[in-house]
Amino acid sequence: MTNRYETVFILTPVLSEDQTKEAVKKFKDLVKKGSGKVHHEESWGMRKLAYPIQKKSSGFYHMFEFEGPSMFIEKLETEYRRDERVIRFLTVKMDQHHVAFAERRRNKAKGEQPAGDAGEKPARAPRKKKETETNA
Repeated sequence: MTNRYETVFILTPVLSEDQTKEAVKKFKDLVKKGSGKVHHEESWGMRKLAYPIQKKSSGFYHMFEFEGPSMFIEKLETEYRRDERVIRFLTVKMDQHHVAFAERRRNKAKGEQPAGDAGEKPARAPRKKKETETNA
């Protein structure tokens, strides 16, 4: 049985652009070899870390959204641990709500509006500004 997963990993900031692309390609190919299918991929670029990791204060962030067997996750995370270019990673299983949210977020970023959301109202009405009276 295959599940949908989202994995984010941070690569060390001392890598060149070619080295970064090679590392990302390695993990993408690993997903494909593990009978998985990559649905979406995002490169978030160089970002500042919340706290220093291995004496580094920034890193290259990358995210994959993929489908694969649950037994594959252990193998993927083992490869993250073995690769010295990866300083942190996180893999989460996506439930139906997470998948729907990710699709809405991607459509919003593209400037599209999903067909089902055309007539939806906001979850909460906008607040009205309080009017203040002045006694002059």
